[in-house]
Amino acid sequence: MVSDRGLQVLRAIVTDYVDTHEPVGSRAIVDRHSFGVSAATIRNDMAALEEEELIAQPHTSSGRVPTDKGYRAFVDHLADVRPLSPAQRVAIESFLADPADLDDLLSRTVRLLTQLTGQVALVQYPSFARATVTHLQLVALDVRRVLVILVTDTGRVSQRLTVLEHDIDAVALDRILARLQPLVVGRLAGESADLAAGAHAQASTTDTGEMALTAITSAIAEELDEFRQNRLVMAGSATLARRGADFRGSIHPLLEAIEEQVTLLRLMSEMAADDNGLATSIGRENEPFGLGEASIVASEYDATVGRARVGLMGPTRMDYPRNLASARAVARYLTRVLEEDESR
Repeated sequence: MVSDRGLQVLRAIVTDYVDTHEPVGSRAIVDRHSFGVSAATIRNDMAALEEEELIAQPHTSSGRVPTDKGYRAFVDHLADVRPLSPAQRVAIESFLADPADLDDLLSRTVRLLTQLTGQVALVQYPSFARATVTHLQLVALDVRRVLVILVTDTGRVSQRLTVLEHDIDAVALDRILARLQPLVVGRLAGESADLAAGAHAQASTTDTGEMALTAITSAIAEELDEFRQNRLVMAGSATLARRGADFRGSIHPLLEAIEEQVTLLRLMSEMAADDNGLATSIGRENEPFGLGEASIVASEYDATVGRARVGLMGPTRMDYPRNLASARAVARYLTRVLEEDESR
């Protein structure tokens, strides 16, 4: 059982180690922090922390560094996540103001988070499977190229270019639109995707008009299927290379996870959140995902169709209070922007 002062000593060790990247000794704690006790007393507290495997001694005669378990205790006992400075809040609002669409908003979000924290930034797309398709339009760019435009009640606008094998005129395109609208418009995106896929499967592969229908319904089905898939937007992977010394082993598993996304999507989805919607997964807690060298912090944001997460990934030696505060502030701003967009 760690005493209250022991937890304060742990907090001092974590804070100093994150700041200096040097093992922390008892004398340094006495000099930098106002405990009002001797270095010998601090050494006793450090011995108790080491016995609980919250800190470790990397080298003989050196100071102590936090373990993954120590970082976990530190995060779990954070009294509060410190707020961002006024300047940081202004930066968030100015950088994310007036996005062109959701893609633009989330792309800006990860770039901003990387600039604020120096970590890899991750943002989940909300799943649009429960969104309703409100509009379908087919625009002929020329006789063989058709732009498929889909709009949902969440404000998402999606466009996909389809190239046909044969020429098509405006009358034939209008007929195809009339056939597809009842299958797509006014339905949930997931249901529309299934119905469009069914129409694609039933279309003839010999009639010219039916062949055009096949190509267009295939494009619609693929686009709507993406609506219900989880996706991540990421930025800042280059920061891992610059911070290679902060990792005990290779950063290659992290780079592979960034490239493949599936592992990170699972991890981001399965992280347990506290009452404030904040979640952390630290070091060895990520070993089932092959990411035992990394820590991830995340905060939830609300979209019309559900909740998703904004996160940061980096070494276990990260500034957890700052990163959690950054993720939380950006998540709150995303929620506000999406709510305002919905009310328009």
